[in-house]
Amino acid sequence: MLKFLARRLINYIILVFVAASLAYLLASVALDPLSYYIHGGAKVNYSSIHSSLREFNIDPQQSVWTRYGHWLKQIVLHGDFGKSFPNGDTVAGEMGRRIGVSLRLLLVGSILSVIIGVLVGVFTALRQYKPSDHVITIISFILLSAPVFLLATMIKAGAIELHSIGGPTIPVSNECPSHSACTLGTRISHLILPTITLVLSAAGFAFFARYQRSAMLDVLGSDFIRTAQAKGLSRRKAFYKHGLRTALIPMATFFAFQFGTLLVGAIFTEKIFNWNGMGAWSVDTINNNDVNGIAAIAGFAAVMILISGMLSDIFYAILDPRVRVG
Repeated sequence: MLKFLARRLINYIILVFVAASLAYLLASVALDPLSYYIHGGAKVNYSSIHSSLREFNIDPQQSVWTRYGHWLKQIVLHGDFGKSFPNGDTVAGEMGRRIGVSLRLLLVGSILSVIIGVLVGVFTALRQYKPSDHVITIISFILLSAPVFLLATMIKAGAIELHSIGGPTIPVSNECPSHSACTLGTRISHLILPTITLVLSAAGFAFFARYQRSAMLDVLGSDFIRTAQAKGLSRRKAFYKHGLRTALIPMATFFAFQFGTLLVGAIFTEKIFNWNGMGAWSVDTINNNDVNGIAAIAGFAAVMILISGMLSDIFYAILDPRVRVG
């Protein structure tokens, strides 16, 4: 077991290094931080500008490999991912703050999506081809085909309209108005609308419900379920007693990787509801030509996806006793 984990850890470190390095090199070649200082035909002090860019290690007058070597040296020796351009904040500090913001949103949204999706998938599989199955199927396909920015905009507009006709006030922007007002109740109220968006989005409960329904139907038609029914158990009892754990195994992989990619992929939801998390930051770094920020985000995304792979293996081992790690 320890050898297996050691091999995995070494492989993960190499893959994260490759992902972050490629992102840094690509961003260094594709982005133009110099354009931030140049507007129209105005006269500029290029010497001062290049000196400023050199402080961020993004000066195009230096070769890409020189900048990459300095960036790598700072990470290896000091754990320093550099400064975020153009505000000068440390990339590590900015990422640490935004990870907490995204986790607060995505943990709740992802867990609710899985719970609701599994329950709906079980329900529709056990009621295959009945009216309720058809209705839920239609709703699921509508949600799967609806763009997340459309859902978010409609939900936000609906909350505003509800308030205008005398309904409850539900915050439609920001994760928290200010540090002094960040009580638990305030945080929960600000979570409501973006969480509903994530649950209803294509990566939400409808996604899990469709896959869970398919897994359920495969299990219901398997030999061991028929054997259990032949021994006197009803179809429903045979499924819950012998088949549910088997049907949940594919969902372990889907959930683990879905959460890993969502942490930097909930861009539209964070932007529309003005949540300053990792998804919104990934857009801001590109708009600001922030090479150091982009490299850090790519490295973090690689870490999350690789951790998701490890979690998937653990879930498999828990759900299926036949799986053993050696």
